[in-house]
This record gives sequence, C-alpha cells and structure tokens, in this order.
Amino acid sequence: MADSCKYKRRLAWLLLFVALALLPLGVNNYVQFVINTMLVYCLAALGFNIVIGYLGQLAFANAAFFGIGAYAAGLAMARLDLAFPLALAVSAIAGGLAGGLVGMPALRVRGYYLAIVTLAFGELMRWFYVHADGITYGAGGFSPPPPTWFGAPLNETGKYYVFLAVLALGVAATQHLLKSRIGRAFVAIRNNEPAAASLGIAVARSKVVAFAWSGLIVGLAGGLYALLNGRISPDTFGLAQMLMHFAIVMIGGLGSLLGSILGAVLLTGAPELLRNFPGLEEIVFSLLLMVVLFFMPRGLGGLIADRIPAVRERLYRE
Repeated sequence: MADSCKYKRRLAWLLLFVALALLPLGVNNYVQFVINTMLVYCLAALGFNIVIGYLGQLAFANAAFFGIGAYAAGLAMARLDLAFPLALAVSAIAGGLAGGLVGMPALRVRGYYLAIVTLAFGELMRWFYVHADGITYGAGGFSPPPPTWFGAPLNETGKYYVFLAVLALGVAATQHLLKSRIGRAFVAIRNNEPAAASLGIAVARSKVVAFAWSGLIVGLAGGLYALLNGRISPDTFGLAQMLMHFAIVMIGGLGSLLGSILGAVLLTGAPELLRNFPGLEEIVFSLLLMVVLFFMPRGLGGLIADRIPAVRERLYRE
C-alpha cells in the first residue's frame, strides 16, 4: 500500500513536470507574460509568508524587499554590466541583507508598532530611489539591458523556464528550512514567544533569520520582476505593491506554501480575465478578500489541506 501511494505521488509529480515543461507550446506571448508574472508573485508571496505567516510578525517591508531586489538586479546589469544570472544573485543577496536589517527592530517592537516601522522603511526606500538619481536614475526610473542567453535575447518562453526553475528552487529551499529546527522555531515563536524562549529557542536569532530569508526570497522575486518588465521605477514599489502581496497571502493562506502559490495564481490571473469589464476588477477583488477573511480564515491552502490529508501532511504546516 505504501509503495502504491509512493508510486502515485511520483507519477503525479512527473505529470506536473511534463505539463509545466510543455505549457509554453500552447500559449501566445501575452499569455506567456501573464504566466511569468504569476511565477514572480508566487515567489514574492512565498517570501512574505515566512514573516507574516510562519513567524507571525505584523511586518510590511515586503514591497521594500521587492524593490531592493529589482533595483539591485537592474543596476547590476545597467551599471556593472553583469549577466542576468549574476544580477539575480545580487538581488537575492541585497534582499537578504535588507531583511536582516529590518529584522533588528522586530527584536524590540511588535504588533502595530512593527507594522509602522516596516511601512516607514518601504517609504524610505522609495524616497531613496527618487532622490539618489546618481545611482538609481531618479524618479523617471530606467530600463536595464535586456537579458540574453549565450548572446541571444531571452524571450518570454526563455524567461518562463528561468522563472520556473528559480521558483522551484525557492520552494524546495524554503520547505527544507521550515522542516528544520530553524523553521520549527519560527512556528513556536508565532504560537507563544515566551514559551519558545523558555524552551531554549534563540528568539532573537530566529527572528533575524526569518526576516533575512524573507528578504532574500522576495528580493529574488524583485530581480525576476525587473527582468520580466524591462522597466524599473519608484512608483512600482509603493503601498499598492505591498497590498497586493498581503492580499495574495491572506487569500492563499497564512503559513501555507501551497496557499502562497494558489493566491498568487488567482490574484495575478483574475485581473486579466476581468480586463474587459472596467471597475469589476476592484469589486471582485474586494469581495474575494472579504469572503476568504470571513468564511475561510486559513485561506485556500487551509481549505485544501482540510480536504486532502496528503496535502496536509506534505505541504501545510500548522
């Protein structure tokens, strides 16, 4: 019986891999661009969920990490002439360092005070993008060089495979982290911080690690976003970006890797379906958020985990 279940899981993963690999063959460039955008926001939601879902901290620096990653990748390509794989590495490192820096205030403040501090950090970064025009090209933004692969421009299909590989690596690494002692410490701190400290968990170090990992993942997503759009400007990384990430995580499910992906796919794809109905997009978005908050407080990931035991065991953590 166990061998049969193991075989079915392997077959399901194989079919999923084949479907994802063949997906670009049946879509046009516009649909491919939308799918690539979904992958970017899946990664961003994954990183944001570490702090707000698993660690349980009301912190909203995700838009700042997203912008830092985008600017780091774009500037690395524009000013340092780095190839896009190295630029993506720079975006991850920059996001991780910013996350560790933002994690320091979390050692002293929490709740609404932490939310205000992290929001202020995001606005500070936007001010920097606008006024440090000698570095960031100022309020008008800039266009980084188009990514190339062995000298040839990377089209939407090529970006898809790069983004998919990065997302798969991010999900695997994050899942490994959450199953480790460090990840279990995040959940213990979320559930009861004094009790976690009494059990010998290094609360301060765990918080900084969580913020740093969140910044690394979201910063990497920002780097992908820069490659996807080919244009970087300060207005992109404001309050609207933060609310987008927050809604994705809330609808997908706090503390759920699967929910992060489902929420990103839903909220990135839905606007495209409603583009021909002006004004309806905001209405549907608001209604969806209210329905989830009132009737599915654990989000889509929690709903699926409650219905499918295998998903609960492998992809959802209490």
